[in-house]
Amino acid sequence: MTEQQATVSADLEPPGTTSAPSAEAPIVVEDVTMAFGDFVVQRGLNFTVKRGDVFIIMGGSGCGKSTVMRALIGMQAPAEGRVWFEGQNLWEIDETARQLLLQRCGVVFQSGGIWSSMTLAENIGLTLGEYTDLKPKEILEVARLKLALVGLAGFEDYYPSEISGGMQRRAGVARALALDPEILFFDEPSAGLDPISSRRLDELILELRDSLGATIIVVTHELASIFTIASNSVVLDPDTKTQIATGDPKWLREHSDNRAVREFLNRGEET
Repeated sequence: MTEQQATVSADLEPPGTTSAPSAEAPIVVEDVTMAFGDFVVQRGLNFTVKRGDVFIIMGGSGCGKSTVMRALIGMQAPAEGRVWFEGQNLWEIDETARQLLLQRCGVVFQSGGIWSSMTLAENIGLTLGEYTDLKPKEILEVARLKLALVGLAGFEDYYPSEISGGMQRRAGVARALALDPEILFFDEPSAGLDPISSRRLDELILELRDSLGATIIVVTHELASIFTIASNSVVLDPDTKTQIATGDPKWLREHSDNRAVREFLNRGEET
């Protein structure tokens, strides 16, 4: 058995302990079931996001990728199981402690999630004004810095309607970076973008990982992006409603012993 096979096999085994994970794994999902009432979306999920990963949550349409992400960012509690976030059980600590913990992460939603009635600088300033004691002039300086970081220097006074979809997505990234997060979440970042804008966003994600040392979790089914940015992943299956593989997508594409995984990663072609 190769090291990669051992990793995949181990990740699919039920957890044998409830002790907190090591600091090398900022996020650990342990025997998690996501459900809406009696309707189960995904069950028995076990995977680890290592520090510095670009970790992909992927699978076919309707498999519950975004629902699983909601458990990781404090928006929906699992029906069962534990989500360890920096060594703390995210859903067993009180609400105040959970919000303090989640300030260490930033989220980029599918649409970019920026307010259309505010300029780009004002969008970023909204977060800074709520969570810091910075003065207005200082907030503007930070907003300029974050916009420059994503290639939008000079666009502080633009409204979302005045820039392209790709630039809006970058502005959403700038806002997510406002509080200098250690972990960044992206929900379908390439959705609706043209190939060039999508590629530039992939490049930005890798730049943020390398320059900021961020750990990045991405929900997507875009194979071009997956093979460009991913270092690790979990594959969710809509039929069995559980994970069917974990590991580097490039390795899984060629070597997974699960036919459904190989077909998904090879655009439906039999391998």
